Amino acid sequence: MLIQTETTPNPATLKFMPGRQVMDMGTRDFASPEEADVSPLAAALFSTGDVTGVFFGRDFISVTAGPGVDWRGLKPQVLEVLLDHFASGAPLFNAPSAADIVVPLDDDVADDPADAEIVEQIRALIDTRVRPAVAKDGGDIVYRGFREGTVFLAMHGACSGCPSSTMTLKNGIESLLKHYVPEVVTVEAV
Repeated sequence: MLIQTETTPNPATLKFMPGRQVMDMGTRDFASPEEADVSPLAAALFSTGDVTGVFFGRDFISVTAGPGVDWRGLKPQVLEVLLDHFASGAPLFNAPSAADIVVPLDDDVADDPADAEIVEQIRALIDTRVRPAVAKDGGDIVYRGFREGTVFLAMHGACSGCPSSTMTLKNGIESLLKHYVPEVVTVEAV
């Protein structure tokens, strides 16, 4: 099995592409070893000691190294974990139990029903134009709400903590949304 790697705009994050599907649908972001307990693969990556974030995309895994960690030493460890996981056929997630249910904190902004058409346009642009481009860089951006001209987005994977994420958010996403949806005044990360 050949696992390809790509750099991302976030120098702390590398994108690993195993040449097969990772997630059936959606994405999953792990920001701590405790969150990774539900996934044997994520837990194994965190067990290297130098990993501070793991993100599963449709056909890639983004891994974020801690401050000061040299990828020349960590990359072979990550590749070994990934090869072992995929060669063994182990599940991506542990069998679910009631103890595994986690209700995320509600950081969504309540949309005004009067803005339904605007919200639909914003979501469509994010899903068709923004998310595919961001996935190429090893991350994801998720709509969290629209209120009084402000679009709220959550950044995951390589996007989270990326030095260029503010520029992407303001110069890229905000410009795109303002162009197609005049009601958009600004875009903020949550």
